[in-house]
Amino acid sequence: MKKQFLEAGQIVTTHGVRGTVKVLPWADGPEFLCLFDRVFINGQIYAVEGCSVQKTCALLKLSGVDTVEAAQALRNQVVRVNRDDVELEEGAVFIADLLGLPVLADEQEIGKVADVMTMPGNDVYIVKGEHEYMIPAVKEFVLETNVDEGFVKVKLIEGMRTDAD
Repeated sequence: MKKQFLEAGQIVTTHGVRGTVKVLPWADGPEFLCLFDRVFINGQIYAVEGCSVQKTCALLKLSGVDTVEAAQALRNQVVRVNRDDVELEEGAVFIADLLGLPVLADEQEIGKVADVMTMPGNDVYIVKGEHEYMIPAVKEFVLETNVDEGFVKVKLIEGMRTDAD
């Protein structure tokens, strides 16, 4: 089942004295968080009054968080976004939707997507079952991803199985 609210990052510290929080993104990059007019923290909605990028983090000014003390109270909290607020590119899926999906090779289940490593060139799916596999998320190896029906079809080659003798 798809989650309505997706984890997008974590508040790591405050920035300045006017309640701005510094968020370490768990998405494509800090710019991603600047696309939103609202975020969700501990089930509460916060309007985003301003956002800027500082190196690998996003600086968010949230409505109602106007002091360093109020910002400090949000430290270590997870920032979530509503999936309805995101427009994905054609063929793109949320990592959260991939986790736990069965992975099929030659119509046989080899395991489930346990993790997705985001690498500079392409993502890599970590598949765990009887064996563990690292599968580059490129068209040559990921033949079909069907989140709605709940499966990923892949083509395996030598070297993808990480626990081989």
